[in-house]
Amino acid sequence: MIYLDGQYLPEDQAKVSVFDHGLLYGDGVFEGIRSYDGLVFCMDEHLDRLYNSADFIELKIPISKSEFSDVIVEVLKRNSLISGYIRPVVTRGVGDLGLNPTACPKATIFVIADTLTLYPKKCYENGLEVAIIDTVRNHHKAISPRIKSLNYLNNILGRLEVNRLGVGEGIMLNSDGNIGEATADNLFLVKDRCVFTPEIDHGALPGITRGSVMELAKKDGLTVVEKALKPEDLYSADECFLTGTGAEVIPVRVADGKPIGTGKPGKITLRLIELFKELTTQRGRRYTL
Repeated sequence: MIYLDGQYLPEDQAKVSVFDHGLLYGDGVFEGIRSYDGLVFCMDEHLDRLYNSADFIELKIPISKSEFSDVIVEVLKRNSLISGYIRPVVTRGVGDLGLNPTACPKATIFVIADTLTLYPKKCYENGLEVAIIDTVRNHHKAISPRIKSLNYLNNILGRLEVNRLGVGEGIMLNSDGNIGEATADNLFLVKDRCVFTPEIDHGALPGITRGSVMELAKKDGLTVVEKALKPEDLYSADECFLTGTGAEVIPVRVADGKPIGTGKPGKITLRLIELFKELTTQRGRRYTL
């Protein structure tokens, strides 16, 4: 069952107009949210980012955050999902074939809930192989990484390159040659017990999992630094891991064919995985089927 503009519809009846500007131009915003055993993880943080993304593109979401939260829970219940992945989407809405957003009088909202497995279990146990790819991250002044928009072609081009390389993920550099993020995840390095991650203006989405892991690391006594990171910082790191709603926290063992540290998941990475799993039972909105 899918929520679409005030209705809960079976998948085959949930239709979006071909004149919707989300389809025609990628003009819209979305979130990816996880539920764990009856808890929608970081519901408030995700909805805050959704509404902030909409504000950046001057898109009015026609329901309140509280109403949106209720819709997400209802979709999970109607799909009998005690644990799952939720995709709330807000588009500019139905307009004409012109580019002007003012042709769209009302936003379109839909919410999908399903299960998701992004990486196989062995990748979490042994670590992921990544490569720095040629696809350059969008410049932050062209499309702000703070906007989680439907315009994802930059990431898709990166993913196509990853597929050709036959690795698990691709690391995207910005126009200055600094690390931005992976095609679908944020990146962290560990060096001398300090945790480093790229700054937002270097092309990194302010991920909810990213923020949670930074908070957990600080509480666990680690130094966390946002700074410019070069490929050589990746190669010389003691540990590396990626974070994302779908990926959660996943170790990286090899980058461009070079082992990271010992070539196995490091102690700090494993500790943060453990702490993050604990957090997914504590922070968010609870519901019952």
